[in-house]
Amino acid sequence: MNKILEISELSKSFPLPSKKQLEILSDLNFSVEKGLSVSIVGKSGCGKSTLLQIAASLLKPTSGSVKIEGVEIFKMSEKELCNLRNNKLGFIFQNSLLLEDFTALENIMMPLLINKISKNKAEKRAKELIDLVGLKDRSQHKVQQLSGGEKQRIAIARALSTSPSIIFADEPTGSLDEKNAQFIEDLLLSLVKKEEATLILVTHNNNFADKCDKKYVLTFGKIEEPEKDELN
Repeated sequence: MNKILEISELSKSFPLPSKKQLEILSDLNFSVEKGLSVSIVGKSGCGKSTLLQIAASLLKPTSGSVKIEGVEIFKMSEKELCNLRNNKLGFIFQNSLLLEDFTALENIMMPLLINKISKNKAEKRAKELIDLVGLKDRSQHKVQQLSGGEKQRIAIARALSTSPSIIFADEPTGSLDEKNAQFIEDLLLSLVKKEEATLILVTHNNNFADKCDKKYVLTFGKIEEPEKDELN
C-alpha cells in the first residue's frame, strides 16, 4: 500500500524561561499507509497532540521532514498549506469547535463554502452527511441546542465534508460519557472507512485505540508499534 504520511527524523522542542529547551519529540520516524485507521496512545504530556499538530501542518517542527502524499509540507507556501488543509485534511478535536451562530447543517457546509463550492452542492453534501451521522432531525438546530455527543457527530460530518485524504482526530471522545464515547468511536471508524479516508487518531482510551487497524505508543519522544496486549 502507498504511504500517505511519512515523518522522518522529526524533533520538536519548546523554549523554557531558563533559556533551555524542553524536548518533546526526538528523531521520530513514523509513516501511515493510505486507507488505514491508526491510533497513537501514550501518557499525558508525552507529545501525542504535538505530533498530531505537526503531522496536520498546524505546528512547525524544530527539525525533520513531514510528507503528505509524497510532498514535503513545510516547504509549501502559506497559500499552498491553506489549500492542503482545505482540500485534503479534516480535523476533529476534543471540543467540537463548531460555530455557535450557525445551525448544525450550516457548520457542515462551511468547509465547502470556503472552498467556493456552490451553496446547492454544499447543502446536498451536508444533508447526506448529517443523515449518515443520524442527526437529520437536528439539522436546523443551533449549536447550543445540541448535546455533547451530537456536537461531535456534527464535527465528524464537517471533517468529512470535503472528502479529505486524511482525518486527524485529537481525543474526539475525551469529553463524552462512556455510552456516547462508544457510539462516536464506532461512527467515526465506520464513516472513515465508508469515505475511504485515512484516520490518524490520538487518544488516551486504549479500547478506542484497539479498534483501529494499527496502534502505536508514544514514549519519551519516540513512537513504536507495541506488542499485542502490551498496554492492556
